Amino acid sequence: MTQPRMDPTDALAELGRVRLDEISLDDMLLRIAELAKGSIAGTREVTVTLVRGRVGWTGAFTGELARQLDEWQYEQHRGPCLDASASGDTISVPDMDTEERWPAWAERARAAGVQSSLSIGLPIQGSVVGALNVYSDSPNAFDPSSIASAEGFAAYAAVALANAHLYENAATLAAQMQEAMRNRAVIEQAKGIIMGSRRCSSEEAFALLSKISQDTNRKVREVAEALVAQAVGTSQGS
Repeated sequence: MTQPRMDPTDALAELGRVRLDEISLDDMLLRIAELAKGSIAGTREVTVTLVRGRVGWTGAFTGELARQLDEWQYEQHRGPCLDASASGDTISVPDMDTEERWPAWAERARAAGVQSSLSIGLPIQGSVVGALNVYSDSPNAFDPSSIASAEGFAAYAAVALANAHLYENAATLAAQMQEAMRNRAVIEQAKGIIMGSRRCSSEEAFALLSKISQDTNRKVREVAEALVAQAVGTSQGS
């Protein structure tokens, strides 16, 4: 059995040092895959499966071979990584030669040089679930000790992923709110300019902006920005 290049405790510690404000969700997924590959005994390659509804995809992988084995499962809508994602359980395939649950997939794995695998469910956040998939080129590569180590790492990784997912969603929402506030500010400026020049109400000013938007096939914000820029230019030139 291939010995890990990194102590499992060190892998968890390194994962815990990742700062969410300095790393994207995609980078977090890749870091999890790399740390799992380096710390779980018997591992050749690692992937992280993500599933939303009935759609599965590989969020990170350490080798193309492992990604292809995942992709085949998504195409067929069956396989250990999908079952582990759905159930949250640990699914072990000790020997591809004797695997009877997914014989077609096991045959593909054998042809690619993969002899055993381990898929551990990752409850991530809300409607997204996933699995940590560990592949080996030796049969019976994952003994009880290595499975326990993989499950411990996966539990820690699931928390890290959930936090990263929440952080990314919060950051996206904050950016959207900031953009909405900027849009509102420039539209209010443009309305003020129209109200001052036409002596009209706020509602009439916005109606004019909307009409120009429709007539020119531009967003109201873009019309407002152009009007404000024109007013500023005129003011500076006078």
